[in-house]
Amino acid sequence: MTTERQWRVAVLGPGGVGGLIGALLARAGHRVTFLSGPETVRTVQEHGMHVRSGMLGEFTVKVEADTELREPVDLCLVTVKQNVLGAAVDRVPPAALGDGLVVPLLNGIEHPAVLRERYRPELVVPGVIRVASNRVAPGSIEHGSPFVEIDLASATTPPDQLDALAAMLNDAGIQAKTRGNESAMLWGKLFFLAPFALLTTHHQVPIGDLRTERRTELVDLVTEIATLSSAAGVPADVEAALRFYDAFPPEAKSSMQRDAEAGRPLELDAIGGALLRIAQQHAVPMPLTERLVTALTPLINGSTAESGR
Repeated sequence: MTTERQWRVAVLGPGGVGGLIGALLARAGHRVTFLSGPETVRTVQEHGMHVRSGMLGEFTVKVEADTELREPVDLCLVTVKQNVLGAAVDRVPPAALGDGLVVPLLNGIEHPAVLRERYRPELVVPGVIRVASNRVAPGSIEHGSPFVEIDLASATTPPDQLDALAAMLNDAGIQAKTRGNESAMLWGKLFFLAPFALLTTHHQVPIGDLRTERRTELVDLVTEIATLSSAAGVPADVEAALRFYDAFPPEAKSSMQRDAEAGRPLELDAIGGALLRIAQQHAVPMPLTERLVTALTPLINGSTAESGR
């Protein structure tokens, strides 16, 4: 470990994202506690967290696990999906958190405000993550992408604390950087994610089919969301988004599409629902987004429960 001190870290939701980041921090020498349901807690307590990765190797770390945070930490990573956030944060009482930073790595744009209502605003540091990582079983993670990248920005947290956090993550093998504008960071991810998620899930096709057979609809949706982003004060580049999609492997599916195929609850409200609420605030018409959200709403609750990312 190259960081100057050991951090006490809680990870709320040891799924593909939380399990991977928590395991890397534990491997770097930090004290990590995973917070989850009883079954996952028992598995992690008995067997640790196992990671298989072409980039990072295969390793198992011994970590702590509990159903609730019971003592202060320096950092609490929130890596559940947005659709279970309200119930999940009950595992992290504000009194137990102490002065620890709360770093949500969630899709969407509305969750920082929710977390700032529960925890002290200066503790909440929104982040966006770029990674392909899946939980194949409780305590077992498969990491598939040749990168693990996190951007951090906060309108309420002192910059020196963001810098210390980014340094700690980098020392653990996670490419982390701070950004100056929280809103631009969150909108940037939502702008690229929403068309990919909504259209692949609705049409049940990978990105390769979407960008060829349904390109007109893809362009229309990207343009519609770009108009909203600009109205919210964050200009968006339609051509850059299309180049981004064109660079994807043709077989790539969105996480929302994979959830729909598996019968899991969808993050539809965090993505499409958020866009429609913001559109109403700015009086921006969003007919295509509204049609897609309406069509996908019957699938929103899925058929199985999923609590971790």
